[in-house]
Amino acid sequence: MISDTHGLVRPQALEALRHVDLIVHAGDIGTHEVLAALARLAPLTAVCGNNDRGGWTRRLAATATVAVGGACLYVLHDVKELDFDPKAAGFAAVIAGHSHRPGIEERDGVLFVNPGSAGPRRFRLPVAVARLHVGRGQVRGELVLLDP
Repeated sequence: MISDTHGLVRPQALEALRHVDLIVHAGDIGTHEVLAALARLAPLTAVCGNNDRGGWTRRLAATATVAVGGACLYVLHDVKELDFDPKAAGFAAVIAGHSHRPGIEERDGVLFVNPGSAGPRRFRLPVAVARLHVGRGQVRGELVLLDP
């Protein structure tokens, strides 16, 4: 999972995602070239972020649902816009970016994952992506820091 690239495709991010089965981009992509680079690695699901503008964004939805490994994942850019109970809706995880703060937290049996920002550094926040390990309906997250 990746978020907040803002037009920057870091080689470290591509390497961290190289052997995954699916890539999810949680918005603020920046350019269609970012999507093209990620799609060369694995099937890609992406949502539109608040800074994504231009004709290339027309094919992006504000949210996405992904079924993988017996689990349902809900993807949006800003978790503050989540307007339903993901547990009641049957989601195992919610993936969101926006804050640039990487984090993984379980809330009421649902894993909330923010892969952080893989784009230009913002303040002193780490540059990161995340990986989900999904199987038999269970989801476990892992943050991957891209800078020392």
